[in-house]
Amino acid sequence: MTEAPFRAAVELFNQARYLAAHELFDELWEAVEGGDSDFYKGLVQASIALHHFEEGNLEGAAMLYRGHRRSLAGFLPRHGGVDVARFLEDMQTFLGPVIRREPAPSFEDAPRPKIELR
Repeated sequence: MTEAPFRAAVELFNQARYLAAHELFDELWEAVEGGDSDFYKGLVQASIALHHFEEGNLEGAAMLYRGHRRSLAGFLPRHGGVDVARFLEDMQTFLGPVIRREPAPSFEDAPRPKIELR
């Protein structure tokens, strides 16, 4: 894992700057070979899912939400300093209503998912 760019991407994500975080995660994903590829893919998908939600594209958010869960499933409970289990729980709490086609909460009112580094 490239430490400085990864931390920068996590910081952008945690500031709810999802499109910018996606761009950095995408660069890391393109540069990695082997086992970490799906890890970065999952973070790219999560970032764009939240961006789509923020923009009101609930169908796009739901599709990428499902993809990020598949991509990150092999990295439970932790990977690369990330509490993947907690992250998946937070994403489910936040986007769960969208996936279940329930009325979506206001983006401003709900606590946003964070990527916790340890």
